Amino acid sequence: MSRAVVALLLSLLAAPVWAAAGELFCCTEPASGRRICADMLPQQCRGLAYRVFDRAGNPIRDVAAPLTPEQKAAAAAEAQRKKEEEEKRLEQRRIDQALLTTYATAEDIDMAQRKAEGDVQLTIQTATAKITDLQKSQRKLAEEAEFYKRKAMPPELDTKLRTVGHEIRLQQELIQVKRKELEAIRSKYDSDRQRYFQLTGRSSAQPAER
Repeated sequence: MSRAVVALLLSLLAAPVWAAAGELFCCTEPASGRRICADMLPQQCRGLAYRVFDRAGNPIRDVAAPLTPEQKAAAAAEAQRKKEEEEKRLEQRRIDQALLTTYATAEDIDMAQRKAEGDVQLTIQTATAKITDLQKSQRKLAEEAEFYKRKAMPPELDTKLRTVGHEIRLQQELIQVKRKELEAIRSKYDSDRQRYFQLTGRSSAQPAER
């Protein structure tokens, strides 16, 4: 019997099974390159990519091979990265909307910055003036303490000296904090101004329109 006759007989025998099942599952063995088909997923195809055909022989869907543990980990990492990027995008959109809602013009940013800086500078000036007054009191107390170099200083005088010294240090620390706050304010408003120009398409050299 010729090979052609054998192939024809095999196809005739397989046809009723395929037609009855309605679908044909086919995959290719990686090692041999042999194509394997059946009316249900063959054991050899498990863990491999395969294609499903209808009874007319038309492909109706492709099924990818299951992911390896490494591929699953990579897919999970990629999904997490995309999620974080989307969260950042939404957060930036919220910030941008708040920026445009807060400032109608670039001059509004300038005004807000001057006010914020002015409040901090006023605190610095007040603390500086207080330090000056405290240092005057400290000098007077120090002069009074000169009389007690060779004898015990009265407890009240000692307490006053310690208190004044402590108050001076507190005011100096306050000034340092407020100077850092000034730097943060300038950085913030510079950033707001730059982003405002990006969102509105204006440059810093262009006058604002009211």
